[in-house]
Amino acid sequence: MATPQEHPEALPPFLLAFPGPLRDQLVAAVLSGKKVSTTGLLAEYEVENEELPPVGERSALIDSAGREIAVLELTEVRVLPLGQVDLQHALDEGEGYDSVAAWRAGHEAFWHSDEMREAMGDPSFTVHDGTLVVAERFRVVERR
Repeated sequence: MATPQEHPEALPPFLLAFPGPLRDQLVAAVLSGKKVSTTGLLAEYEVENEELPPVGERSALIDSAGREIAVLELTEVRVLPLGQVDLQHALDEGEGYDSVAAWRAGHEAFWHSDEMREAMGDPSFTVHDGTLVVAERFRVVERR
């Protein structure tokens, strides 16, 4: 009989961006401690028919190769309009943004990309000030 240590319960995946250079950059920022927050679209959860993760949930940070790199624990989950994202959240994303405007431009480029529009099932998907986003804060609890 296997012990729990041999077969730990599978954690839900924590996916940043799509596999490739951006995901690798974001995973590195998490591991370095620079990235302690992220922002997704509430509409993504609706398209994927998923519930928002609860505070305290642990998940496996996944790299571009599909490997579990670390275990993260959510410390905060907020739903708010895109136009209300503040500077501290933008800075805590650890992507080098020094203003909300720069953070938003970077995120809009991602959210308006062909890959994201395909994932949303809407070739003309766009965001605006009122678009609801999910602002998550997390901490690394284990490296794998």
